[in-house]
Amino acid sequence: MLNLSINGKAHTVGDDVDPKTPLLWVLRDTLGLVGTKYGCGVGQCSACTVHLNGAPIQSCQVPVESAVGQQITTIEGLSAPGAALTAVQQAWIEEDVPQCGYCQAGQIMRASALLARFPKPTDEQIDTEMAANLCRCGTYVRIRKAIHSAAARIAKTGGAS
Repeated sequence: MLNLSINGKAHTVGDDVDPKTPLLWVLRDTLGLVGTKYGCGVGQCSACTVHLNGAPIQSCQVPVESAVGQQITTIEGLSAPGAALTAVQQAWIEEDVPQCGYCQAGQIMRASALLARFPKPTDEQIDTEMAANLCRCGTYVRIRKAIHSAAARIAKTGGAS
């Protein structure tokens, strides 16, 4: 049995799950948290980005056993059910960031972690921090604009990223 803390809730994964299974598959297939997307499976696209103790990680590269005792946050856990969207999520909508949308959960997770580290990021910081996340549609300019917009909203309201 593996005990996991995901989005502030305790989850137990049974003995039928190999501890070496990537966290991504436990989130999606075992626990039904399908907001985290499978992209490449080899750690090159970051569509599967989640937070582990607040830091962005590629969940396809982390064995579930490594997440035991850690705080895991998925896209479903950024804002509470029924609560307002986070500043990043709202900026993503307002700036019309997604085209196909497939990579966007991972993009939003990494952008949220970026703003926790750099409340007023420069273009260079955004480009450096977001470089791990690939967008096949090429919406990088809108992603950068949305991150700046979210940073401004957070500074103005004191809200969460």
